Amino acid sequence: MNVRRRHISTVALTAVAALGFGTLTACSSDSAAAGDTGTFDVVASFYPMAFLAERIGGEHVHVTSLTQPGQEPHDLEISARQTAQLEEADAALYLKGLQPSVDEAIGQSPIATKIDAAELTALDEHGTEAGHGEEHGDGHEDEHGHEDEQAHEDEHGHDHEGGDPHIWLDPVKYAEVAEGVGKAFQKADPDHAADYRKNTATLVKDLEALDEKFRTGLANRTTDVFVTSHAAFGYLAERYGLTEEAISGLDPDTEPSGARVKELQKIAKDDGVTTVFYETLVSDKTAKTLAGDTGLKTDVLDPVEGITDHSRGEDYFQVMEANLTALRTALGAR
Repeated sequence: MNVRRRHISTVALTAVAALGFGTLTACSSDSAAAGDTGTFDVVASFYPMAFLAERIGGEHVHVTSLTQPGQEPHDLEISARQTAQLEEADAALYLKGLQPSVDEAIGQSPIATKIDAAELTALDEHGTEAGHGEEHGDGHEDEHGHEDEQAHEDEHGHDHEGGDPHIWLDPVKYAEVAEGVGKAFQKADPDHAADYRKNTATLVKDLEALDEKFRTGLANRTTDVFVTSHAAFGYLAERYGLTEEAISGLDPDTEPSGARVKELQKIAKDDGVTTVFYETLVSDKTAKTLAGDTGLKTDVLDPVEGITDHSRGEDYFQVMEANLTALRTALGAR
């Protein structure tokens, strides 16, 4: 398969971040600062990390998130106040390479337990020029020019050095991360190790069931190709034998180039593409413009980077199952 990445440009949202930590669920239903709750205080960088902490920690943890609900996590710039609060936490759970400001703050903080999800599973390169010919054997690497890809990444300064960070969109890799987080919690808070071990096992079992739903749900399909605005689905595509085609110009204020529109028109015709996917935390303008120009439908494929009132579900599992439904329709799965 062939996963072609484009990256969102970094936009500072300091004014939003300055509001401080956002609480996520019943585990963190008040606005208490990290380090002042009487429980094992975990600071999570954004929703997929917070979800793991809450499911694994259960009643023993208080989870706060550096990324506010509805905020695009790639754009996060944490405030001085958040940095100070971070220093009072018992543990930090983050994904190095996704949010540079978080990486810097956690790297400089005195927190004893720093859990980098990127170290708990293997990170792959998706969309590199070297990978195109190796991954996609139907000739698209010759027909679909991507000479502007490196320039695009350099322009926006968001090339995720070290590999594609979107590991949570592959249930198998997410389960590997969950197991690592569970072990870290057990070591950092041994009084509740048994509960962390049990909760981790339950979560991994649920993720294995989700993986099976994707495998069976996508088994009989008429095309392998799907088009997205944000190239976040490389691991998902690789896991289930799909091909992700990402639109250029991921900044919400930009339009895809005429060359890219023509390219995607040809891909749609050749591979039976029916749908252009957009997401909940980024403007749908580019996707809808492309769909209008190519005569395709639009739908949501959520990278589950945050849960809002517009999400198709209330948690990771519900949104991922909604993604499966959307993919089945787009790919003609029976």
